[in-house]
This record gives sequence, structure tokens and C-alpha cells, in this order.
Amino acid sequence: MTETEPQTPLDDTRLPENAFRELRTGEDYVPVIPPERVVPEVTLRSIVQGILWSIVFSAAATYLALKLGQGIESAIPISILAVGFSALIVHTLHARASTLIENVNVLAIGATSGIVAGGSVFTMPAIFILGLEGRSSYFQIFLVPLLGALLGVFFLAPFRRYFVRDLHGKLPYPEARATTEILMAGKRGGRSAFVLTYSAFLAAVFDFVGPSMKGWAENFSTGAIGALQGFTDKYKAVFTLNTSAAVLGLGYIMGLDYASIIFAGSMVSFFVLVPLFAFLGQYIEGPITAGMPALAAMPAEDIFFEYVRPIGIGGIFAAGIISIVKMSPVIVQASRQALGEIARLVRGGVQQESPVRTDHALPMSANLIGIAATGLAVFLYFRFSVLAANERATAVALAATVLALVIAFLFAAVSAWAIAMISITPISGMTLTTLIVTAVALSAMGLAGEEGMLQVLLIGGVVCTALSMSGSLVTQYKIGYWLGATPRRIEVSNLLASVIASAATTAVILLLAQVYGFSPGPEHPNPLAAPQPNAMAAVLRGVMGEAGAPWFLYGLGAVFAVSAEFCGISALAFALGMYLPMELNSPLVIGALVAWLLKRSSPDAALAKARHDKGTLIASGFIAGGALVGVFAALLRFVEDSAGIVIVPDLTEAAFLGIGTWLGAWGNWLGLAVFLLLGVYVYWDSYRESSESAG
Repeated sequence: MTETEPQTPLDDTRLPENAFRELRTGEDYVPVIPPERVVPEVTLRSIVQGILWSIVFSAAATYLALKLGQGIESAIPISILAVGFSALIVHTLHARASTLIENVNVLAIGATSGIVAGGSVFTMPAIFILGLEGRSSYFQIFLVPLLGALLGVFFLAPFRRYFVRDLHGKLPYPEARATTEILMAGKRGGRSAFVLTYSAFLAAVFDFVGPSMKGWAENFSTGAIGALQGFTDKYKAVFTLNTSAAVLGLGYIMGLDYASIIFAGSMVSFFVLVPLFAFLGQYIEGPITAGMPALAAMPAEDIFFEYVRPIGIGGIFAAGIISIVKMSPVIVQASRQALGEIARLVRGGVQQESPVRTDHALPMSANLIGIAATGLAVFLYFRFSVLAANERATAVALAATVLALVIAFLFAAVSAWAIAMISITPISGMTLTTLIVTAVALSAMGLAGEEGMLQVLLIGGVVCTALSMSGSLVTQYKIGYWLGATPRRIEVSNLLASVIASAATTAVILLLAQVYGFSPGPEHPNPLAAPQPNAMAAVLRGVMGEAGAPWFLYGLGAVFAVSAEFCGISALAFALGMYLPMELNSPLVIGALVAWLLKRSSPDAALAKARHDKGTLIASGFIAGGALVGVFAALLRFVEDSAGIVIVPDLTEAAFLGIGTWLGAWGNWLGLAVFLLLGVYVYWDSYRESSESAG
């Protein structure tokens, strides 16, 4: 197909009926663009767009993560921008519209920005917090996310068929599904695009007026209810719920099964373990941890973060090991295939490739060679960068490289599974685990002090970025599987885009370190919060200092994960619920409940499906609108901080008609009310759908 050849009507179809359900025996999934059809995929327009968005979103994601401790999801905004660009050139330049898989390539290049930024900003700023910048450089910080991103691609690629084909219909893939709906609606236009547009606009306004303008409480909390103050102070049992439209949409797509398991984990953490620690605290005099207040005097959220969240980390680690054991047949099969291909190449044989275009991927031998080459680069980097002056440099660098490769390999599949399940991956928890294990191992080899902390941070940065990349790549794989993209082109785009994203992210980190700083000091009295890097720095001071790691709490988490697995529920989902704050988990159940009710809203199966499908479009719009307004709000905050001006008004300070006073008193209840009304709206709007109008 040439650049000027018109699109055939095939692109204007809907996703196949079996796109989101498990396949029946003997049934195959045929993507929107079938394997035999050749359309533009990797073109100059897709490459230029992808590079542009990679640079822009690298800067936005880095700033927001260091300012607020929250990353931004770049895949959905970039998919919307790609669809918008296609419409723009059609109407202004009378060029052909971008194909679906051309936009997938834009996504593969551009979305790498948020992935590399997410992996780098969680760890690399800790170099400045620990005062190690004299031992570091731009090139050193640049190499960490780059090497990690390459490992993420090479480690996950052998499991592509397992995640996207073998598990088809068994995992919800909320983010991938929302992004796919956006790309399909943009291609179809008409009614679906209209539903997606107005729901995204509604969510954007909702999430901007709420969290950004403080029109109501961003998190409803029973701890803010005066009548429950005595109960809260005594038992430390607090229910919280995030009032974001985006999280409601995420829960809708996720489904009730996984949402319930995750919320069950939260209930154990916040209604069992936190009150239990508080109860025991009355019999313990003085602080348990040096520098912390007495347990009985700590609020519920501090007890969670200091004592209960480590239990969740242990649960995630154990669930990861369980997942690896369960996936061991796939790992063995992939390894055997890779070694077989290498053996054929050594004997002068020809590399065999699948005859189906949509199954063309990097050969297993290439993945294995890529892992070996990246591992060698990591070893040389450690040996001749950080450890150049160490007497045992070669041995320590080899141990550090093995640790980085083994931990990244073990957690890559876990990260992908978490993204496929709930679109949230516990990167910070797994990275903290990495830092602790690595610090203990390297300390046993005699590595300590600034040299030891820097080495551990670099390992953590490599692993963190590898996990981020594997989570992003599994989403792109699934989108490509649904739409008919070529996996190899997705993989190559991610590999090349990692260089651009790593360079942009590192430049922004160094700029922010110079302008704002990440810890209080004479030069930076009001630094960026950088919560994750500060947590990483605190862990390193503890493990490589006198405090040590909370191994007992990690062990408790492992017991919970194993018990969950014995009960036949997802150990990873349960552990994620224990680890993540309740306000992120409780609204998922509300969104999932709306979806469950719509599926059962009529005895007519076609009508119930039409209603549920419209709800999926609305939920996808909510996720998209929330993601877009998150980026927009981040940019506004950057301008406000840079220029020292106020752009977004704080409604709690408004004097007009006493609005500010009223919101201060009732904002908590108002947040709960508008969130529940939003759920009712999704049900009502979807319920109006008829089976005839769902086309």
C-alpha cells in the first residue's frame, strides 16, 4: 500500500466478538488487521510523532513523579494525540489517515518515555539525596535506565505468546483495553468516538475540579468524620476511597473478581493489621524503630507505611516466586527454543520464522544474545565505573551483575502479570526488595560506605527500569495482538526509543536537582518531595547501617501470599491489595460492581452485552480523560512553581458566599457523594443502550 492509497473499509470494523473473552476449543482469534493484509506500520510520520511525544512525556513524567510521587500514564494520552494527528492531516493536508498499527508504532516509541522515567526517577535522585553526586555523572545516570529498558524487552519477549495468546481472555488488561478502544473509536469515528469523547471530557472536568481545584476531597476518609474520631483514634481502623473518575473506569474494566481480591488484601492491611499493631502498641513503651514515635502515638497511615506495607512487600516477593514457579514450564520451553535456535545458527542453519506476520518477533536466539550483550555491558559499567578503585572490583562487579540479571528476570514476568491484571505494577515495592537483597549481599562481600550505596542504587535503577519496561511492553503486545501489529516492530521501536527517553529523563533529573533539589539544604530550602527516592535512600541507610531490614515483616507477607495461593485466589492480586493504599483499591470495587450489574441488567443477552460494551467505552473515556488532565495539571503546576503565580484556584480558600468554609467542612462527604453519583451515571447512561444502537 502506498502513502496515497485510500484506506479500505476493513479498518472501520469493530473488534472481533472474541477479543475479550476466552476462546472456545478450536477457535482462533483473528485481529482487526488480519496477518495477510499489509498496511503502513513503521513510517516517517509514526517515527517523528513517537520521538516528539517521547521527549515531551519524559519531561512531564519525571517532574510529576519527583514533585508528587505519582507517575503519569503516557500510553493513553499518546494514543489520543496519534488519533488527533491523523484527523488533522486528513482535514488540512488531505493526506491519508494513519492506520491502526501505524498508531501502535507511535505508541511503542512514545510510551517508552513514561516507562524509562518511572524506572529512573524512583532511584537515581537518591544519588543526590545521599550526597553521592560527586561520584556520579550524566553518562552514568543515563546508562542505568537504558540498560534496564533493554533488559526489560529481552526478558519479556520470550513470554509474549504466553501472555497475549495463551492467556487470552483470562486477564482483563484494563489499560491495553482502554487504549485499544481509543484507537478503534478514532478509526471508526461516529457514535463510538462521540461516546468516548464526551466521557473523556466529563472525566477530565471531574478530576480537574476535584483533585486540582479541591472542589471536594480527593480521598474520602472515615478518619475525617468527627463522630468517628474516638473510634479512629482508639482502633486506627480507617476506610479511604479515591474519588477519581479514572480509577472508577479502571475498576469497571478490571472486573469484580480481581477487584474483590485486591480489596480483600486492603481490608486485611487496614482493618486487621493496622489495628493489631495499634493494639499491641499500648503495651510497648517507646519507639520500635529509631527516629520514629511510639507505636501507640502513630496515626493509622503511618503505621501502614512503616509496619504494614513491608508485609505487603514480602507478599509481593513471595507471589512473584510463586508466579515464576507456575510459569516454569513456559520458561523452560522458551529457554529450550532459544538454545535450539542458537545451536542451529552455530551449525549454519537458517533461522526459522513463523509464516504469520502477526507472529513475527525477535527470534529467541536474538533475545538470548541481547541478554548476554546487555549483561556484559552492565558488568563493564559496574566494573570500570563505580568499582574502578575497589580491590575486589571484578568479583564484586560480577556479583552485582548476576544479582541485577536474576532479580530483573524473576520480577519482569511479575510486573507484566500485574499490569495485565490491574494496570498497576508494584515497582517501588519490588525495587525496595531489590535494594535490600542487593545491599545485604554486597555488604557480605565487604562493600560499604558511599561506594556500596552507589553500587546498590545503580543495580536498583537497572532492575526498576527493566520492570517498568516489561509492564509497558506486555500492554503494547496485547494492543498489537488485538489490532494486528507486528510484534518485532513493537520490540525494535521500544529498544530504539529507550535511548531517547533515557537521555531526556536524565537531563530533566539533573536540571531539577540543580534548580529545586530533592532534600532540604542551604541551597534548596524547599526541594521537590521526591518520595520514592527518599524512601530508597532511607532503606540504604538502614540496611547498610545499623537498623537492618524488617525481615520478620517480609516473612509475614510471604505467609499471606502462600495462604492466598492455597485458597485458590491470586496471591499477587492479594499482595498488591496489602501493599497499595486502600484509597486506590476501594474505588475499583465500585467500578467493577457497575460493570457486574450491567452484565446482568437484562435477560436478553444481546441487550445486556450492548449495555456493558457502552459502559466499557465510557470507562475507557474516564481513564483517558483522567490521564490527560493528570498531564495538564502537572504542566500547570510546573508553570506555577516556575513563575511564582497561581493559575489553578484553590476552592477551599474561596471567600465567595462562604464556599471555601463550606468545602472545608463538607468536602469529605461531597467527594463520596459525587463519586457515587458518577457510578450511578455510568450505569444510567449505559442502561439506555439498545441492542440495535450498539453498532
